Amino acid sequence: MTTARARSNPRRRSNAVAPLAFRPLASRSLAHALVERLSAEIVSGRLAPGAQLPTEQELIATSGVSRTVVREAIAALRAEGLVVTRQGAGAFVAEGSRRPFRIDPVDLGSLAEVLAVMELRTGIEVEAAGLAAERASPADLRDIAAAYEAVGRAIGRGESAIDQDFAFHRSIADATGNAQFPRFLEYLGRFIIPRQTIRLATATAERTAYLRTIQKEHLAILKAIRARSVRAARAAMREHLSNSRQRYRKLAAERDEGQEPQARQEPQARQALQARQERQTREQRKV
Repeated sequence: MTTARARSNPRRRSNAVAPLAFRPLASRSLAHALVERLSAEIVSGRLAPGAQLPTEQELIATSGVSRTVVREAIAALRAEGLVVTRQGAGAFVAEGSRRPFRIDPVDLGSLAEVLAVMELRTGIEVEAAGLAAERASPADLRDIAAAYEAVGRAIGRGESAIDQDFAFHRSIADATGNAQFPRFLEYLGRFIIPRQTIRLATATAERTAYLRTIQKEHLAILKAIRARSVRAARAAMREHLSNSRQRYRKLAAERDEGQEPQARQEPQARQALQARQERQTREQRKV
């Protein structure tokens, strides 16, 4: 990234900061982790606009990653507009840089974070439903109805209907006539469907009943859009997504309850093993 000549010239590094105190990265998503660390330094101001990033060799030494990982991370930062690269000089923090908005599923590690994204989605999709009721063409209405029917067929086959559910919401976004709505949904991706992240482990009959409840809410949305009722379409979508958040909380709670017995057993097992080892040590000492 930086030549020996450039590194030896103090004027070329006049904007550089003191070496960053990175710890070696774990093996999971190395490039992503390095991007997050460098982004945090930039957004916080520790790496100011115009400052030179550590060289490839410095990042390799301090983070414990390969040259390929470093280059992938720099390329990602450049794509986000956070850094610029100069031939023979290295990478520098872009002037006026600020981190673009993004939601990465990797970062959704808690129930609260997932619910926050679902809440954001509600604000967008409620408006999308109202605009669809106002603007949908006959072809748009047919597409929404077809997507609704596809959900029903998937449920009838005993499937979770995740892709079909997403397609139903996507068809409503398409019907707004504003390309930003479907782009936003595609940006979030299918993980916004609660049962995508927490698999349904209930009996088949219970799962089917669960999905049919969702489908009834879909039908209410479809009917409101067909009736050209902006208010009813917004209300139906709001109720559907509010119920989705409640269902997600319930699924998460049931999942956690199912894991609790094992979580309690593991410390007990470790304690029993430790006790056995201590007894064996004492017996060996007696001999």
